Amino acid sequence: MSGTTLRWPLRRADGLPVVMGVVNVTPDSFSDGGEWFETSAAIQHGRELVAQGADILDVGGESTRPGAARPSTAEELRRVLPVVESLAGDGAMVSVDTMRAEVAQAALEAGAAIVNDVSSGLADPAMVPLVVRCDVPFVAMHWRGHSADMQSRAVYDNVVAEVCDELSKRAAALVSQGMSRDRLVLDPGFGFAKLAAHNWTLLRHLDRVLGLGYPVLVGTSRKAFLGRLGVPAGHPPRPAHERDSATAATSIHAARLGAWGVRVHHVRSTLDALRTARAIQEAP
Repeated sequence: MSGTTLRWPLRRADGLPVVMGVVNVTPDSFSDGGEWFETSAAIQHGRELVAQGADILDVGGESTRPGAARPSTAEELRRVLPVVESLAGDGAMVSVDTMRAEVAQAALEAGAAIVNDVSSGLADPAMVPLVVRCDVPFVAMHWRGHSADMQSRAVYDNVVAEVCDELSKRAAALVSQGMSRDRLVLDPGFGFAKLAAHNWTLLRHLDRVLGLGYPVLVGTSRKAFLGRLGVPAGHPPRPAHERDSATAATSIHAARLGAWGVRVHHVRSTLDALRTARAIQEAP
C-alpha cells in the first residue's frame, strides 16, 4: 500500500474531532450533483480538502441518496481507483466508501487505509473477511437496506433505542467474526432509513450512541433535513451547497459530546466552526 502510514486510533493533535472530507466520484450525488465526477476534478477536489485541513479523504463511487440505482462493480472500480491511487500517492490518508469487497480490496491495494461501508458489511458477505484479513479500520454504519427502498424502512417505535440496539448487535457480530474492536468505528447513519424527525432525535440523543463504547463518526453533512430548516411547509429544501452552516452546527454538537469524527463536504467551514466554539469554551 502507498499513502500515509496509519496510526490508529487516529486523533488530531489539536483535540478536535477527526475531519473526513467527502470526495464523491459519482454523477448523481445529492450533495454536489456530479461536480467531481471526472477523475481529474475529483483528484483536485481531494487536494483542496486536504489544503482546507481534512484528516481523511473518503472516496466513493456509488451514490447512496434515497432512490439511487447502483453502478456495476466495474463502473465503481473505474470511478474510484485512479482517485484513490492519486490521492494516496500524494500522501493523503484515504478511506474508500464502498459496500463491495472487490472495490474495497482494490482500493486498499491502491493505497486506501480505511474501509467505510454504509451497509456495515451486510451488503457483501465477502467484506468482513476481507477487512479482518487486511486488519484495517472499518466504519460500520446503521443500515436497513439499499438506497432504492431504504426510506420505506424508516419505521421506529423509539429511534434512539432501536438504532443503538441494532448498532450494538452489529458491532458484536463483527467482533465475533474476527474484526478488531480497536479498529471499529460506528456511524448512526443519519438520513439512511430515517426521516427528518428521526435524524433530529438521534442528534439530540447522540450521547446514547457514544455510550456504546466505540469511536463514532457523525455524517449529517448537507442532508435534506438540514435543508428544511426555516423553509415553509410545502416548499423544497434549500440546495445542498447552502447547508454547510447547518452542517457546521451539527459538527459543534458532535464535538461537544465527544464524537471521534465528522464526515463533511466543506472542510474549512466545519473546522472554523469547531475552532470558534472551542475558543469560546476555553476563554477565561
